[in-house]
Order: sequence, then C-alpha cells, then structure tokens
Amino acid sequence: MSTCTKTSYTSVRAQSPAPGGRYHSAVIAMHWLTLALLIGVYAFIEFKDFFPKGSGARAAMQAWHATFGLTVFGLVFLRLLLRGIYRDTPVIDPPPPRWQQALAKVMHVTLYAFLIVMPLLGWFLLSAKGQLDLPLGLHLAPLIGPDKPLAKNIQNVHETIGNIGYYLIGLHALAALFHHYVQHDNTLWRMLPLARLGRGE
Repeated sequence: MSTCTKTSYTSVRAQSPAPGGRYHSAVIAMHWLTLALLIGVYAFIEFKDFFPKGSGARAAMQAWHATFGLTVFGLVFLRLLLRGIYRDTPVIDPPPPRWQQALAKVMHVTLYAFLIVMPLLGWFLLSAKGQLDLPLGLHLAPLIGPDKPLAKNIQNVHETIGNIGYYLIGLHALAALFHHYVQHDNTLWRMLPLARLGRGE
C-alpha cells in the first residue's frame, strides 16, 4: 500500500464512526420511543400542578401520565424480546475499562428494573384508588381492591422512585455523552438513529 493511500485510509477511518456496528434498527427505535414516552410521563405529572385540584385538566394530566407509564411497561417486555432476538451487541471501540463496563451493566439492570417497577406501582396505585378508566376508552383490570390508606402508601413509594428516576436517566445520558465527547468511542453512535453521525461530532 502506498504512503498516500495509507494516509488517506487512516484519515477516513479517523473521521468515521468506530467499527463494531450499531444496534438493530428495531432495538434503536424502541430505545428512543421509550425515552419519548418517559418525557411524556414526567411532563404530564409535572404540568398537572399548574391546574387546581379537582379540575378536569388536572385529572386528564394524571390519566395521560398513567397511560404513557403503562405503555412504557408494555414496551419494556418488547424491548427485552428484541434484545433476545438480536443478541449481537455491537462492540465498543476503543474498549472502555472493565470498571466502566461493570458500572454500565449495573446501570442497565437498574434502568430496566425502574421501567418495570414504576408502571407496576402505578397500576397498583390506580387499583387502590379505584381509578381504572384511562383515555381512549381504555379500562384497566384491578390488581387489588380499593384501599385509600394503602393507596397513600403506594403513592409515596411511587413518587420517591419517580424522583430517583430523574437521576438515573440523567446519569445514563451523561455517561453516553462522556463516552462520545471525552473518551471518543462509539458507545453513543451504536444507538443513534442516524448512521452517518461520527465520533466526536
């Protein structure tokens, strides 16, 4: 290989995303759809405070919060199914230290647990409140009977874990940006819907 050709190849490789490939398009789509739904979940529950208690608008915000949350609950299992079908995980290049890989696994398990536990708690909460009617004519099957004291306890736990969720999602996003802009590996690129985005851009 000539010096000129070798130099050209090295230059192109440096400007392109690192090898190792990307996740399957279905996995990528489910990841970003889940994020969009989570933004809706948090937006509805935060915006409800702008409306007085007992108002129709506040009740609608709470109902859509529940609807988006339960949609996330369903998507989690679809995501796990897709991850089982498309088992080839794109390699991170250059490989991060082992401690980062271990932390990443812990974070992923924690996030999946959050995405399952939170909607499930919400379902129990709606059951205990006896508020099982959702938008679009949907009606939830009760998991437990109406119980106001229990509903209050579940709501406290639900809100506490929800607040923790802000930090989990934030840390996950910061870690991806750290890999992209500081370590200059392909961690973020593997999950981006636009394949032409390169490292360090």
